[in-house]
Amino acid sequence: MSAPFWEPGTAYGPGDVVQFEGHRYKIIIPHTSQSDWAPTVTPNLWGKLSDEDRGEWGGYQEHHQQPANYKPASEYHPPAPEGQQVDIPQEERQKPWYDLDDHRKKELEVGGGLLAGLAAAAGGYYLYKHHEKSEEDKKADAWSLQNWLHEAEARLNEYKRLGPRSPAQWILNRGKDIPSNSIVVGPEHDWILYICRAYIDGTIQVGKASNVFEKGAVIGYDGKEVQLDTYEILVGDMNGLQWVDSSGHLNVESLGLRPVEGGRGKDGELLYIAEAPHNGAVHPGIASTKLDGAVIPYGGKQVHVQNYRVLCYNYSY
Repeated sequence: MSAPFWEPGTAYGPGDVVQFEGHRYKIIIPHTSQSDWAPTVTPNLWGKLSDEDRGEWGGYQEHHQQPANYKPASEYHPPAPEGQQVDIPQEERQKPWYDLDDHRKKELEVGGGLLAGLAAAAGGYYLYKHHEKSEEDKKADAWSLQNWLHEAEARLNEYKRLGPRSPAQWILNRGKDIPSNSIVVGPEHDWILYICRAYIDGTIQVGKASNVFEKGAVIGYDGKEVQLDTYEILVGDMNGLQWVDSSGHLNVESLGLRPVEGGRGKDGELLYIAEAPHNGAVHPGIASTKLDGAVIPYGGKQVHVQNYRVLCYNYSY
């Protein structure tokens, strides 16, 4: 049985396949079609099926089919730094330094298991109050930093190999060169603000990026702004996303849509991506179930804003 032709004003749901201009497309994000949302111009909504293969399609865009040797980012990692002689399993990277036993810590130290984190610190990556910490806390900092960088590099490698797989993806970035498909929050004066995140003091915090900033990114933490040149920036397509109004403590279920995860706090709390008005512009920041309003980095400090919006995928759970 042939697929129906695509039509505007039609509600398309999971599993739907349509024909358009001689080709078949499968739904990616359920939606009600509009006249300017044809499959050929909305690759985030429709995946083009191969003309030869009439089976199911499971990718995000037709020109990013999974190759035979495909591995997700969680299984694809950059090579170990020169001098690292000890293997670090992926599941071990998920553990805090303090949860490792003393014997394993010594193996990692002697075998170069902290090299990447120490190299990042030596290369200028900002480590929060690093000089005030004990030697053990410094090792914990280096361990957490290098594991975040390791995962960020893996996400970037996957993106380079396969292209966009979702309307919103975090990719590693350095300096002031902002990728063209970065998610825009809005203008501030004569520059544009984008959404970024980075490791700081055992957390992953969301902030703002722009080519006018001293290093490229500004993250808010502990009441201050921190300048960073190594960070992840959010790229994607707003056709598959939307901002949802909220205020005060975030009630995720009340959003009605799935929010895009931004980072994590000290106790593991999920931090979501917020945008909030302040001083004549809209700024990116964080919202969570524990924060009373959004928190944005601005003017050298963190500012609380009661009413804000949360970035969500434009389809429900």
